[in-house]
Amino acid sequence: MIKVGIIGATGYAGAELVRLLKNHKEAEIIWYGSRSYIDKKYAEVYGNMFQIVENICKDDNIDELADMVDVIFTATPQGFLAGILSEEILKKVKIVDLSADFRIKDVKVYEKWYGIEHKSPQFIPEAVYGLCEINRGKINENTRLVANPGCYTTCSILTAYPLVKEGIIDPNTLIVDAKSGTSGAGRGAKLPNLFCEVNENMKAYGVATHRHTPEIEEQLGYACGGEVTINFTPHLVPMNRGILATEYASLNKKADGTYPSYEEVKAAYDKYYKDEKFVRVLEKGVCPETKWVEGSNYVDINFVIDERTGRIIMMGALDNLVKGAAGQAVQNMNLLFGLKEDMGLDLVPMFP
Repeated sequence: MIKVGIIGATGYAGAELVRLLKNHKEAEIIWYGSRSYIDKKYAEVYGNMFQIVENICKDDNIDELADMVDVIFTATPQGFLAGILSEEILKKVKIVDLSADFRIKDVKVYEKWYGIEHKSPQFIPEAVYGLCEINRGKINENTRLVANPGCYTTCSILTAYPLVKEGIIDPNTLIVDAKSGTSGAGRGAKLPNLFCEVNENMKAYGVATHRHTPEIEEQLGYACGGEVTINFTPHLVPMNRGILATEYASLNKKADGTYPSYEEVKAAYDKYYKDEKFVRVLEKGVCPETKWVEGSNYVDINFVIDERTGRIIMMGALDNLVKGAAGQAVQNMNLLFGLKEDMGLDLVPMFP
């Protein structure tokens, strides 16, 4: 059994990790870390775990934890892991970090967008960006540190990646309009997330400043082999889970001066995703919906070509707590230990 420790086990992403790993036949959680609930029974924090989890919550002592487990998940705020990570820890244990501390390779970009000093930039070069469908070959038993992608970024990147990689669209014309449920903002008590603030309301936030922007740009830049600049606007919608990204970009004309056909664009998606279990490219004319991926590790994707404007509209939907966080982290853990990538993730979407 893989011995697992979770730091941040009582946040939404941490709780989702607990839910998924309790059904993983090769993993055992032995450390439920939570700064806010030390010595409190985990099932008292999350009543759904009554008679399922008997453990008490422990602290975030990563040095002690590293001697006890095979892998640590850090579902923590930005700056936490970077502030405590050391070579001694990485020699003992693998880490899957759900924060943004090691996602962006340029430390100056990280510090600009997140507004904090990076305390351990020496580990950034070895961290693998854990978007399995793109970086699977870099995640293996020799990997020590995985930077688990963000929820908006996972949806946004996977929706556009094949078309950027194949040169079908101009990535510098890309506009990403994304909507997320309130769990994406975390479990902390915040005035803008109160019921009366969110219910019967939709709002944009982080306009032109959202911290996931450089992450999307960097990964799509790798895909096309150059720098990419996009517009990314997130919105908060009154639902618990889910992300829907609607993306717009200009099509590149072919040598004969015409735009790519539906069949040519579909072939590009099939080239990269036909054999991907967790990416579902929908039938023609079917738009992704958050309700059809809720509670699962699937990403649903589709597109429509607007011949009138020479642009393409791409759409992607996922559950922000599963494929956008904990499910993807479990995918990464499976790859780190040479297990089947979908182990513990054979989740049928919930409805209603």
